[in-house]
Amino acid sequence: MTTASALHQNAIFFDGLNCCNWDREIFEDMRKGGITAINCAALVWENLEGGLRYVLDWKQRIRDHADLLRPVHCLADIHAAKAENKTGIILGWQNTSPIEDQLGYVEIFRDLGVRFMQLTYNTQNYSGAGYLEPNDSGLTGFGREVIEEMARVGVVCDLSHVGDRTSADVIAHSPRPVCFSHVLPRALKNVGRNKPDALMKACADRGGLVGVCLFSPGLAAGNDATIEDYIDAMEHVLALVGEEHVGIGLDFSLKHARPGPYQTFASRDKGYARSLTPYATAKVEKPKGIQQLHEAPNITEAMARRGWKPARIEKILGQNWLRLVGEVARHDGDALL
Repeated sequence: MTTASALHQNAIFFDGLNCCNWDREIFEDMRKGGITAINCAALVWENLEGGLRYVLDWKQRIRDHADLLRPVHCLADIHAAKAENKTGIILGWQNTSPIEDQLGYVEIFRDLGVRFMQLTYNTQNYSGAGYLEPNDSGLTGFGREVIEEMARVGVVCDLSHVGDRTSADVIAHSPRPVCFSHVLPRALKNVGRNKPDALMKACADRGGLVGVCLFSPGLAAGNDATIEDYIDAMEHVLALVGEEHVGIGLDFSLKHARPGPYQTFASRDKGYARSLTPYATAKVEKPKGIQQLHEAPNITEAMARRGWKPARIEKILGQNWLRLVGEVARHDGDALL
């Protein structure tokens, strides 16, 4: 076993976002990849009923695959998942659409197990604008209350698909650190989905975290990218915000056909209206060397090849995520949600 292999085997690997079409084969692949905890966030446009169904579906999956999965209610559950060779499941959303216009639903869904909420997904909602909204008018008055409520009850606020102005407003207003769970730097490829250096630095300056993702349209080499291009992007973010504020957000969408119903739903405003992106049908490949979940150890190997010290690697693989979620929920002691 190489030094990097041993490091990966012993480390906490926290995936900041994944939105696969979940089944047992994927769960087994997560185990093979040594993934300790994962923010499962495939919800994008659903309403209140859809949010409830999302929670119910995950509770059933965890029961059906209890030999591979463990629900995460506190930080101790993540360490237990590591000890048991399971993957800890954290429920997340990529939109606050299920709370509709009811502020109290934030706490209700928190109590049901939802620990990550992205404020908006691509376009406008009650709280603010996504990055594809033609006019990003910033965080709304209701959005301010949502951010305050998320901080009060211990839900991590994600800004990955949120517009630049709304993101800046959230970072400035939030009582707790926030995150970009799955992004890439705009400085390396000028596309709207990527984030400008100033926003990533502002997030880190307030104690937040930037999860670097594998989305090839955001990498300079596109579908020709390799794992080395991914590490290049991570090094850019590291130089910008420091190793205490960088994590991993793989952003896999495995087994969602392209074209297919989920990708079509995700790429249209509110799931049915105007087409927002070409990604429902366009070819999108993950970087060579990290195209499946079982290849996660290759990330650790690539970091080690750059000469990174084990302490830095461990922070990026998972320790930084543990720090962030602990700070967001610190009013509950060890409780994550």
